[in-house]
Amino acid sequence: MKSGRRLAREFAVQGLYEWLIAHNDVRAIESRLAEVSGFDKADRPLLDTLLNGSITHACELRARLAPFLDRPVEALSPVEHAVLLLAAYELMYRIETPYRVVINEAVELAKAYGGTDGHKYVNGVLDRLAAELRTVEVDAAARSAERR
Repeated sequence: MKSGRRLAREFAVQGLYEWLIAHNDVRAIESRLAEVSGFDKADRPLLDTLLNGSITHACELRARLAPFLDRPVEALSPVEHAVLLLAAYELMYRIETPYRVVINEAVELAKAYGGTDGHKYVNGVLDRLAAELRTVEVDAAARSAERR
Protein backbone atom coordinates (compact mmCIF):
# COMPACT_ATOMS: atom_id res chain seq x y z
CA MET A 1 0.00 0.00 0.00
CA LYS A 2 1.31 3.43 -0.95
CA SER A 3 1.89 6.02 1.75
CA GLY A 4 -0.03 9.27 1.78
CA ARG A 5 3.19 11.09 0.90
CA ARG A 6 3.83 8.85 -2.13
CA LEU A 7 0.25 9.40 -3.28
CA ALA A 8 0.64 13.17 -2.84
CA ARG A 9 3.69 13.10 -5.12
CA GLU A 10 1.85 10.95 -7.68
CA PHE A 11 -1.10 13.33 -7.76
CA ALA A 12 1.27 16.32 -7.93
CA VAL A 13 2.99 14.82 -10.98
CA GLN A 14 -0.39 14.18 -12.59
CA GLY A 15 -1.40 17.77 -11.88
CA LEU A 16 1.88 19.13 -13.24
CA TYR A 17 1.48 17.00 -16.35
CA GLU A 18 -1.98 18.49 -16.92
CA TRP A 19 -0.62 21.99 -16.31
CA LEU A 20 2.20 21.43 -18.83
CA ILE A 21 -0.02 19.87 -21.50
CA ALA A 22 -3.36 21.64 -21.17
CA HIS A 23 -2.24 24.81 -19.34
CA ASN A 24 -5.21 24.44 -17.00
CA ASP A 25 -5.58 26.65 -13.96
CA VAL A 26 -4.33 25.06 -10.75
CA ARG A 27 -7.80 25.23 -9.16
CA ALA A 28 -9.30 23.30 -12.08
CA ILE A 29 -6.49 20.76 -11.81
CA GLU A 30 -7.11 20.35 -8.08
CA SER A 31 -10.83 19.85 -8.70
CA ARG A 32 -10.16 17.16 -11.29
CA LEU A 33 -7.61 15.39 -9.07
CA ALA A 34 -10.09 15.35 -6.19
CA GLU A 35 -12.34 13.11 -8.31
CA VAL A 36 -9.66 10.46 -8.89
CA SER A 37 -9.84 7.22 -6.94
CA GLY A 38 -7.46 7.21 -3.98
CA PHE A 39 -7.26 10.98 -3.69
CA ASP A 40 -8.67 10.85 -0.16
CA LYS A 41 -5.65 8.78 0.94
CA ALA A 42 -3.08 11.33 -0.26
CA ASP A 43 -1.34 13.69 2.15
CA ARG A 44 -3.37 16.72 1.11
CA PRO A 45 -1.20 19.44 2.69
CA LEU A 46 1.88 17.98 0.99
CA LEU A 47 0.05 17.68 -2.33
CA ASP A 48 -1.11 21.30 -2.14
CA THR A 49 2.40 22.50 -1.29
CA LEU A 50 4.10 20.48 -4.02
CA LEU A 51 1.63 21.24 -6.80
CA ASN A 52 1.21 24.93 -6.07
CA GLY A 53 4.89 25.46 -5.25
CA SER A 54 6.10 23.71 -8.40
CA ILE A 55 3.78 25.79 -10.57
CA THR A 56 4.49 29.06 -8.78
CA HIS A 57 8.26 28.58 -8.98
CA ALA A 58 8.36 26.81 -12.37
CA CYS A 59 10.53 29.46 -14.08
CA GLU A 60 13.06 29.44 -11.25
CA LEU A 61 13.06 25.64 -11.09
CA ARG A 62 13.63 25.35 -14.83
CA ALA A 63 16.53 27.79 -14.58
CA ARG A 64 18.11 25.69 -11.80
CA LEU A 65 17.63 22.48 -13.80
CA ALA A 66 18.86 23.87 -17.14
CA PRO A 67 22.63 23.47 -16.54
CA PHE A 68 22.11 19.76 -15.91
CA LEU A 69 19.91 19.03 -18.92
CA ASP A 70 21.27 17.75 -22.22
CA ARG A 71 18.47 19.43 -24.16
CA PRO A 72 16.18 22.44 -23.84
CA VAL A 73 13.51 21.99 -21.18
CA GLU A 74 10.87 22.22 -23.92
CA ALA A 75 12.30 19.04 -25.46
CA LEU A 76 11.78 16.98 -22.30
CA SER A 77 8.91 14.54 -22.24
CA PRO A 78 6.03 16.02 -20.23
CA VAL A 79 6.42 13.26 -17.61
CA GLU A 80 10.16 13.90 -17.13
CA HIS A 81 9.47 17.63 -17.07
CA ALA A 82 6.79 17.24 -14.39
CA VAL A 83 8.91 14.88 -12.26
CA LEU A 84 11.94 17.16 -12.50
CA LEU A 85 9.90 20.25 -11.55
CA LEU A 86 8.45 18.44 -8.56
CA ALA A 87 11.80 17.09 -7.35
CA ALA A 88 13.60 20.40 -7.94
CA TYR A 89 10.92 22.12 -5.84
CA GLU A 90 11.42 19.62 -3.04
CA LEU A 91 15.20 19.94 -3.18
CA MET A 92 15.00 23.73 -3.04
CA TYR A 93 12.08 24.37 -0.71
CA ARG A 94 11.46 21.24 1.37
CA ILE A 95 14.84 20.81 3.01
CA GLU A 96 13.30 18.73 5.78
CA THR A 97 12.96 15.94 3.21
CA PRO A 98 16.35 14.22 2.74
CA TYR A 99 17.74 14.63 -0.75
CA ARG A 100 18.00 10.86 -1.21
CA VAL A 101 14.27 10.53 -0.50
CA VAL A 102 13.49 13.25 -3.04
CA ILE A 103 15.60 11.57 -5.71
CA ASN A 104 14.28 8.08 -4.94
CA GLU A 105 10.67 9.25 -5.10
CA ALA A 106 11.33 11.04 -8.40
CA VAL A 107 12.99 7.97 -9.90
CA GLU A 108 10.03 5.81 -8.84
CA LEU A 109 7.59 8.29 -10.38
CA ALA A 110 9.58 8.35 -13.61
CA LYS A 111 9.59 4.55 -13.68
CA ALA A 112 5.83 4.41 -13.11
CA TYR A 113 4.76 7.13 -15.52
CA GLY A 114 7.65 7.83 -17.88
CA GLY A 115 9.41 6.22 -20.79
CA THR A 116 11.65 3.18 -20.62
CA ASP A 117 14.85 4.89 -19.49
CA GLY A 118 13.42 8.20 -18.32
CA HIS A 119 14.14 7.31 -14.71
CA LYS A 120 17.88 7.10 -15.46
CA TYR A 121 17.83 10.58 -16.94
CA VAL A 122 15.86 11.95 -13.99
CA ASN A 123 18.29 10.32 -11.57
CA GLY A 124 21.34 11.81 -13.29
CA VAL A 125 19.90 15.32 -13.45
CA LEU A 126 18.76 15.25 -9.82
CA ASP A 127 22.05 13.85 -8.52
CA ARG A 128 23.84 16.86 -9.96
CA LEU A 129 21.18 19.33 -8.84
CA ALA A 130 21.26 17.93 -5.30
CA ALA A 131 25.06 18.29 -5.21
CA GLU A 132 24.59 21.99 -5.97
CA LEU A 133 21.56 22.71 -3.77
CA ARG A 134 22.28 20.41 -0.84
CA THR A 135 26.07 20.47 -0.75
CA VAL A 136 26.43 19.91 2.99
CA GLU A 137 23.96 17.03 3.02
CA VAL A 138 25.45 15.36 -0.08
CA ASP A 139 29.02 15.75 1.23
CA ALA A 140 28.03 14.29 4.62
CA ALA A 141 26.45 11.28 2.92
CA ALA A 142 29.58 10.75 0.82
CA ARG A 143 31.82 10.92 3.91
CA SER A 144 29.57 8.46 5.70
CA ALA A 145 29.71 6.05 2.77
CA GLU A 146 33.53 6.27 2.70
CA ARG A 147 33.73 5.25 6.37
CA ARG A 148 31.79 2.06 5.75
